[in-house]
Amino acid sequence: MAIKNFSNIIPEIYELSEKCLANGTIDKELYDIHHVNRGLRDLNGKGVVTGLTEISTIVSSKTSGGKSLPCDGELYYRGIHIDSLVSGFLGDDRFGFEETIYLLLFGELPDCRQLDEFKQLLVEYRALPRNFVRDVVMKAPNNDIMNSLARSVLTLYSYDKNANDTSVPNVLRQCIQLISNFPSLAVYAYQAYNHYIKKKSLYIHHPVADKSIAENILILLRQDSKYTALEAKLLDLALVLHAEHGGGNNSTFTTHVVTSSGTDTYSSVAASLCSLKGPKHGGANIKVCQMFDDIKKNVKNWEDFDEISAYLSKILEKEAFDKSGLIYGMGHAVYSISDPRAEVFKKYVGLLSKEKGMEKEFNLYNNVAAAATWLIAQKRKIYKGVSPNIDFYSGFAYSMMNLPQELYTPIFAVARIAGWSAHRIEEIINGNKIIRPAYKAVASVKKYVPITERNTK
Repeated sequence: MAIKNFSNIIPEIYELSEKCLANGTIDKELYDIHHVNRGLRDLNGKGVVTGLTEISTIVSSKTSGGKSLPCDGELYYRGIHIDSLVSGFLGDDRFGFEETIYLLLFGELPDCRQLDEFKQLLVEYRALPRNFVRDVVMKAPNNDIMNSLARSVLTLYSYDKNANDTSVPNVLRQCIQLISNFPSLAVYAYQAYNHYIKKKSLYIHHPVADKSIAENILILLRQDSKYTALEAKLLDLALVLHAEHGGGNNSTFTTHVVTSSGTDTYSSVAASLCSLKGPKHGGANIKVCQMFDDIKKNVKNWEDFDEISAYLSKILEKEAFDKSGLIYGMGHAVYSISDPRAEVFKKYVGLLSKEKGMEKEFNLYNNVAAAATWLIAQKRKIYKGVSPNIDFYSGFAYSMMNLPQELYTPIFAVARIAGWSAHRIEEIINGNKIIRPAYKAVASVKKYVPITERNTK
């Protein structure tokens, strides 16, 4: 049997995969019989409580008259409402991501001196090891930047003399270093892919010490390193809104699970990256962009609500776009009436659309959101409410900034590592047991048959 490469699926593999399907499929009724909370969610869709956190609070319902009723979504970082946090730094015409990292890690807002010192600390840890870009990032480039990012993180373990030290001071040092490294690692991985796989010019810029993380992403990415003030402000806002979202999202829960085993920071962060990579978690904004490309081709009048609704109905009925029956960017596992991140972000996406001359596209997004909200509620019988989530607008914002789609999820990671880091430290401080949920075994008992008596077909 000759196997030419790892990507080959030879007939023997297909035959064996049939055994996986035949012997690996569990009767769906057994999940109900044994009261299994699939996806760690109960029958009402609420998450099963598996831990406590002080890092962020998500509010999607409020109790009135003894009943839980859906409400406009609210998000708090360390007890501070996201609207107040955003209004604070935007009102001062400042970038807010660095301040947000400080808040998530240390549980309080910094004063001017503390913020300046923390920014300087981020700059000091920003440099990658000597020749790391050449020897690691540029080697074996691939078209999935998240994989390249995870490989780089795991390789950084080899450069750390205290890699296995899980004391809080050392883990904090490692987290700050990775937070600082992530923008360069992500953009350099994209540049390697763009050069070696897409056969385009290669240009590598160094980060600028007195620029924000958002500004440096644009500096590193663009050939001329130029950007507008609004572009940098909107990207900074996107980083703030994606930085943290409770302990129950898949990648952050992964942080808690892997950290509870006592492993090192690099392994924990790599595991969370691999979780975030999944299209059900971090890649949703790409699907939104692809869906809108399809809508633009098939809806002639972008202001005609009836025409938009008719085509969205086809999408819901699995007759259009990718035949999945999903209107991407609509709805959320927790929020119902509104996603507070989307509400904050939408205003500034609108401003950027004016700067870029793309107001018609922005209006189309709003019209689709309005039509989809009504259609999904009616066709899917979701009466608690459904609304656009942060992914609905973030992909459009990134496209207006000419950010490549290959970087959409890595930029999410650049933001979310702030939350992962805070949760890793929280687990180290408070966790004393390995996280090990129960699984109910439902396999029937079988008798061992000697190999000479087995009936082979």
